[in-house]
Amino acid sequence: MKFSLSIRFALFSLLLLPFSNSCNRRAEYLTVEGFTQGTTYHISYSPDVDFQADSLVEALLFRIDTSLSVYNPNSLISKVNRNETELPDQPFLRVFTRAKEIWQATGGAFDVSGAPLFDAWGFGFKKRDSVTPPMIDSILNFVGMDKISISGGRVVKSDNRVSVNFNAIAQGFTSDFIAEEFDRTGIKNYMIEVGGEIFCRGLNPKGKFWRVGIDRPTEGNITPGEDLQDILEISGKGLATSGNYRKYYESDGLKYSHTIDPRSGYPVRHSLLSATVIAADAMTADALATFFMVVGLEGAKEFLKLNSGIDAYLVYSEKDGLRVFKTPGVKGGRSHSFQKR
Repeated sequence: MKFSLSIRFALFSLLLLPFSNSCNRRAEYLTVEGFTQGTTYHISYSPDVDFQADSLVEALLFRIDTSLSVYNPNSLISKVNRNETELPDQPFLRVFTRAKEIWQATGGAFDVSGAPLFDAWGFGFKKRDSVTPPMIDSILNFVGMDKISISGGRVVKSDNRVSVNFNAIAQGFTSDFIAEEFDRTGIKNYMIEVGGEIFCRGLNPKGKFWRVGIDRPTEGNITPGEDLQDILEISGKGLATSGNYRKYYESDGLKYSHTIDPRSGYPVRHSLLSATVIAADAMTADALATFFMVVGLEGAKEFLKLNSGIDAYLVYSEKDGLRVFKTPGVKGGRSHSFQKR
């Protein structure tokens, strides 16, 4: 299963690298890993049940694929985008509902119906020269979560050209979905990571909070985990990072991210390069990390002031180097700022 990366230019494989900090007790925890949604997944869990979780995880991932994958022509979302009448299943209904709630909470800055805009600009703005105002105005006519709803148990569109792509929220939901099943079966300690979006519960093999490494956003740092900016500690929370520091442009000595604002249809101009969000669930963290990359540092700070249950670790550019802003609830952390090397 592979989800398009176009809706989030920011996502590159494993911006977050999970660390269990295990040594002698590592053998006590079991692991499941593989490929899904165009990326990898890694799961570590304590052996609290009398079965290994491999088959369970595979079944859950298959269920997500048949519901949310735009690359599966027989998936529910593919049929919805083709205007075929379909009854939403639980994964689709949950992701759609949460995506619409966050769309409303962010004033439309997070929008899973915005994929046509990102396709028009191309990955890394490669189609920038072919974009025209009339083209963007035309696309905006069928972008917006106010143009699609679920009524009478069915998906209803005001314009048949409306389509949705859950890439900016689905991997977080996948981590939550697996976590819920682990909770139901009685697994007490686990870290679930899908494409860098994480949900943790309990403790790691050393009896401590789970540790998550954040890559240092510097040019040339292309191997996840090779050069870490910081290591955070979490448990009972979801964590996600959105950041396109490996694809940025420079102007007047500052680095700017390649991000499209779905409200205007045009690129944003701000210096936020990486946004790590910690929330009650990974689906929310996933969506808000994308939202922060749209509104930038000041917009993210304002949102955080009004939403005390959300924590964030934000890396941004200044003329003399990169800086970090983090909320008081962020645990762990070995540094607060750094300079260009």
